[in-house]
Amino acid sequence: MSESQVVAKDTRKPGEASVDSYTGNAKHALIPLLVIFILGTLCLQAFNLVFQQIGDSLGASQQASLITAIPGIVLGIVCFVYGSLTDFISLKKMVLVGLIVLLASSICGYLFNGNILLVIVFRALQTAGAQVAGSVYLVIAAKYLKSSEKVVYFGIFTAGYQLSTAIGVLAGGFLSSINWAYLFLIPVLSIFVVPFLFRNLPSGTVKGSRIDVLGFGIFGLAIAALTLFFSNINWVYLAASAVLFIVFAVYISKARHPFISVAFFRNTRWLKGITLILVFYAINYCFTPLFNGIGKLYGLSSASVSLYLVWAFIVATIVATSSGMIVRAIGRQAAIITAAILMVVGLLTTAICVNQHMALLAITACIYYAGMGLLYSPVVDTVLGTLDSSETGRGIGMNDLAMNVTASIGIAIFGSLMGTGFLSSGSIGGQSGAAANYANLLLIFAGIVLVGLVVYLVFRRSLNRSSEEDAA
Repeated sequence: MSESQVVAKDTRKPGEASVDSYTGNAKHALIPLLVIFILGTLCLQAFNLVFQQIGDSLGASQQASLITAIPGIVLGIVCFVYGSLTDFISLKKMVLVGLIVLLASSICGYLFNGNILLVIVFRALQTAGAQVAGSVYLVIAAKYLKSSEKVVYFGIFTAGYQLSTAIGVLAGGFLSSINWAYLFLIPVLSIFVVPFLFRNLPSGTVKGSRIDVLGFGIFGLAIAALTLFFSNINWVYLAASAVLFIVFAVYISKARHPFISVAFFRNTRWLKGITLILVFYAINYCFTPLFNGIGKLYGLSSASVSLYLVWAFIVATIVATSSGMIVRAIGRQAAIITAAILMVVGLLTTAICVNQHMALLAITACIYYAGMGLLYSPVVDTVLGTLDSSETGRGIGMNDLAMNVTASIGIAIFGSLMGTGFLSSGSIGGQSGAAANYANLLLIFAGIVLVGLVVYLVFRRSLNRSSEEDAA
């Protein structure tokens, strides 16, 4: 079918982006975008499972967590940049550039992986290329679909994430036993959906818009420095981040056409909403490698562990696919509370059962991931509901930035504790040694999710009231 595009009346101030009202075949582009995103996430999760094994094989065990942490930093930055850029430039051009980067880095990563630096660089580029599909998917769903359809497609998106995680765990487990370098080739399969993608993507740009390269650069460097600080606790990075954030604040208050205004950060409803993402997703990258570590206590290989863990991701996929209907039936508030409770229960029961049996741990992991599968759709819908439609892209960018950077900080902090005996003196159920170390980490994770639930309960009236007013 041919693409149709309608140019909306621009009611914004000069230099600001108008809302692209493309209403053609945007839905038809969602599935190909989701496929690319799934393949990229599959690769991320596979490397996340076996990063320690890769580091050991390259003689760089101490730097192994950077295989996940550095691409995670890049992911957080490009998520923000991509989401924000969708308010200004063509989605079709963004996806094209992203695919070129994805395919080139995948092939180079497979061919040239002799040291950990090359692995990190190509993984970072691979992650950056794949994420453009995820960001564009979310923008299309949030900006061009009916309100009643948004939570459904948000649910499908997180279902795709969970499905890719399930397959990624299996791929990481089995391919690592053959040659982990094959993991780099997974996203190359994206080439098969390209013919179905570009004819349905909006190609228009916002007339008179400006891309704030300097603003993007300052903000991106500030986030990178902050995350690097948490990766190796080098105070120079923290100082650099603080200086860059101050420079950024001054810049957007003085610049004629900044990509994001000071008023955006004065939106108290949005600040409350983004806090939920910062807390809930702090442990997003932690459970899989921790579960893999527990499997080592039973003498299991990563491939064997993946057969237990995959059921949790299958449960998460099923719940996420249904999350839109669940939210419609019980409401966003009940959905968020239910998701958080499931996550806490799953983490607590896993902590109690660390030294029991892997089959039992697989069941407790299912409880945790059921909560994760349910959480995304209502939380993202809540946060985006605090913004004007003209800020959708930047809102999605900020959501993704918060989600990925906080997760990268989480894995940088907790990942280093997984291989130490820092928390091994004793834990719940009389556990000791390595089992106690893992159990105590799980208890900390449960506490973090519980904090997220408390934050939501404190802010829920303001957030729910604003969404109801928007709907009215």
